[in-house]
Amino acid sequence: MPIDGLDTLRGAVILLVIGLAATGFGAYDYIQQSDTVANSVEVNAEITETGVVEASSPGSSLGADHKPTVRFTYNYEGTSYTGTNVFPAETSPDYDTRSEARSVIDGYETGDTVTAYIDPDEPDNAFLKNQTTNAPLLFAGVGMLFIIIGFVSSIKLYRSAD
Repeated sequence: MPIDGLDTLRGAVILLVIGLAATGFGAYDYIQQSDTVANSVEVNAEITETGVVEASSPGSSLGADHKPTVRFTYNYEGTSYTGTNVFPAETSPDYDTRSEARSVIDGYETGDTVTAYIDPDEPDNAFLKNQTTNAPLLFAGVGMLFIIIGFVSSIKLYRSAD
């Protein structure tokens, strides 16, 4: 196999590995957030800050995504914590517009006392909305796309080497 073929095969394998990692992380994150929601307990929290940040991808011409941000303090079993999660997943959703992102945290104003949720096994990881999001599944879906492209490329390279 010529050097170009090795480089192409290496690229296909890299796509497969990236795809497997992304799919695995997305699936893991979705399962974790589902378990966290099922086992969560309520705590009182005080909102200390809210906002929306622009999260644009480098080189993207599609425009910026927006993320709602929040900061709140709470106590659990005598220990004080600060939380920043709206949802329980590590992967949080992005929104196309500032107003969409803002609507996610409507009703949370600085100084308000609200209900937050924690997993008793990880009390330092609180969140405000006791619901799952599809963001981890989208992450896994992108990973699957990488797997498919890497697999198809590998098969084509294998067949062309014969």
